[in-house]
Amino acid sequence: MMAENGKDEAAASDGESADGSASLTVERRDSNLLRRMEICVAEAEKRSGKNAISMQETFTVYLIETRPADAAAEGRVQPPESVWRRYSEFELLRAYLILTYPFYVVPPLPEKRAEFVWHKLSADNMDPDFVERRRIGLENFLLHVASHPGLSNDKILYHFLTEENCWKEAVYETGFQDKADSRMRAFGATFRVRSPQKCFIDMKQYSEELQCHASQLLRARARVADRVYAVYKVHGNYGRVFSEWSGVEKVMGDGLQSAGHHMDSYAASIEEILEEEEHYADQLKEYLCYAEALRAVCRKHELTQFELETASQDLISKKQQRDELATGMVRTFSFKGVTNKLFGQEAPEQREARLSMLDELIADAEDSVRAKTAECEEHVQKAWADILRFKEEKDKDLREALLNYAAIQINMCKKGIQVWSNTRESFQKM
Repeated sequence: MMAENGKDEAAASDGESADGSASLTVERRDSNLLRRMEICVAEAEKRSGKNAISMQETFTVYLIETRPADAAAEGRVQPPESVWRRYSEFELLRAYLILTYPFYVVPPLPEKRAEFVWHKLSADNMDPDFVERRRIGLENFLLHVASHPGLSNDKILYHFLTEENCWKEAVYETGFQDKADSRMRAFGATFRVRSPQKCFIDMKQYSEELQCHASQLLRARARVADRVYAVYKVHGNYGRVFSEWSGVEKVMGDGLQSAGHHMDSYAASIEEILEEEEHYADQLKEYLCYAEALRAVCRKHELTQFELETASQDLISKKQQRDELATGMVRTFSFKGVTNKLFGQEAPEQREARLSMLDELIADAEDSVRAKTAECEEHVQKAWADILRFKEEKDKDLREALLNYAAIQINMCKKGIQVWSNTRESFQKM
């Protein structure tokens, strides 16, 4: 009923939010925030402090730096504004964006604890390498949000980036938590909705397949990394044997020692290679999490459609009750019909009072149906437009990640060829 109109009109209504939250947007709408502001997560720092239950804890904070984009374009050197944020504050920002803009595919955060790791990679969330990858992931999250045509103009996002204190109070003052849907309610809507849009059904299925394929690829990559690591490290045995052997050979000694050095260098190079690989694995993990964000948009559609169907059914029921009361003809079995037959019809005054009450209830139900219809149409229009934007961005990002991963493998093979070529030259000089 609404999907066709939604797809055609999506772009026109993409810049506003539900429930009048257009008031939460900054006034400059000529471009997204990223075109007006440079954003980076410059560094991570480990700190200690007391948590909510007064227990000492160690945590990581991240330095966000921002500066006007036009300053760099004009060649002016302007010191950046900076704020420190914990990971939990990033989580709060994302929760706010999800509930305030349920029709947008909100970018995911990087993982809080490492998953799909090969056995030599630390799973400790305080490990410096992991913290560095998470810093990059948090910066990517902010860049994705700041470049989003709808999310980037939110005032709370601007407060998060520029105000050290009081931004949490500003978040909670919006009342965003009141918009949270019960999980049981959303779960029930999935199975009870009668006429969800087919495009959203297909997109929900696609998100599950995307998550499945991404997780399988990450598991396969972790297994390959384990085996490649083992193969490289075994080459260290060549280095040890050649070096020891060189000590007992007078003619061949220099060549064997040189070959041993090449093998040691080859064995030691794998850590850097796999660490570089990990950054591209993080891009795949990002889209593993994007699949859940995509499903959340589809579930919200199911819930709004179910609420519209429920409101429509309630209106039909109330109109039927009024018709039966006005005509005195009961079309379906009801307890009221039985009592009327047993004890006679109601007095005219009672009947008029009930008719008046039903008229009021019908008017309220019609208002509810109109509101739910508008909400459902808005969600279809804006959500579908954002899903199309997401798919275009996803195709570009995943293509880039896979190409870069392939380039790493090619370079790794080239380095292997170079090492063995150098080793051969060492043997030839003996």
